[in-house]
Amino acid sequence: MNQQIRKSPDPRQGIEQRLDPEGLFDIRYRAFLETVSHMRIRLHRYCARMTGSALDGEDIMQEALFEAYRKIGLLDDAQALRPWLFRIAHNRCIDFIRNRRTRLKAEAGYAGDDIVLPVEPAGPGAGRAIERLVVHLPPKERACVLLKDVFDHSLDEIAELVGSTSGGVKSALNRGRAKLAALPAQPVAVPVHDLGLERLLGRYVELFNARDWDGVRALTSADARLRVSDCYNGLLSRSPYFVEYERGEPWRMRPDVVEGEAVLVVDRLRGEDWQPAYLVRIQATGGVIDRIADYYACPWILEMVFADERWGRHAFPLFLNNGRPENAHLAS
Repeated sequence: MNQQIRKSPDPRQGIEQRLDPEGLFDIRYRAFLETVSHMRIRLHRYCARMTGSALDGEDIMQEALFEAYRKIGLLDDAQALRPWLFRIAHNRCIDFIRNRRTRLKAEAGYAGDDIVLPVEPAGPGAGRAIERLVVHLPPKERACVLLKDVFDHSLDEIAELVGSTSGGVKSALNRGRAKLAALPAQPVAVPVHDLGLERLLGRYVELFNARDWDGVRALTSADARLRVSDCYNGLLSRSPYFVEYERGEPWRMRPDVVEGEAVLVVDRLRGEDWQPAYLVRIQATGGVIDRIADYYACPWILEMVFADERWGRHAFPLFLNNGRPENAHLAS
């Protein structure tokens, strides 16, 4: 299939229309993704912390990368590629946050600014702690704290990225750090169970592991969408998705929970042990699957999830006895 550009509504949270690649990604876009591959872990980390979700962060990053690809002719200086990509990703994150009303919820919970500035965080774990708590801040403060205290950007770099001044960034940093210092201990989140979705995922896994592709298709709508990272975005019915799962090394699929969300985990056989390799997100309406997102080319998602678990978030309560992803040390 030739890559086309189409305008379509995002099925997640009613986000405004955007441009996306359609069909199999062409060789030029895949070459661009290879060119920026060294930046993707940091970009994903930023998007995930801004949105509060490793999977939403990946979706936002992929949208940002395609936007950058379409606009690459506007970039005069190749040395400016990294801040340019961060700026595009930041703007996507802000749009996402606003559409989910996260900003209003955060500001309502932490409306006061007259808090004494705390001592600068210190110690090897400070960055990780900050990184996980910034989701409680309004978007500008969240971005400034992340970019300064986690990604070590200069005040001028942050100001350009968030559309502010160095003084404005300093003020946002002071407010954000103060609010983080005043946060009470955060309880471990208890997932909200959607029993209908969990049953649907269980049936999907049963049929998928049996390679009953007709049975799997019967669980999906006629216009179900599929996104496979770095490869495909379009109608499931037009994709080679199931053919690809007939090939390659041994695998199995199982349901699990990550960040409070029911997801599917694909395990690969490594020696004699099954090890988690990547995640699949299923979304359904009225008991019928209408969107599948397969993150097979995104190992950094699991690396982040397991790093969070080591720091006490327990993101995978059912996942912990089934091994660790390869390259998990990269998330440390």
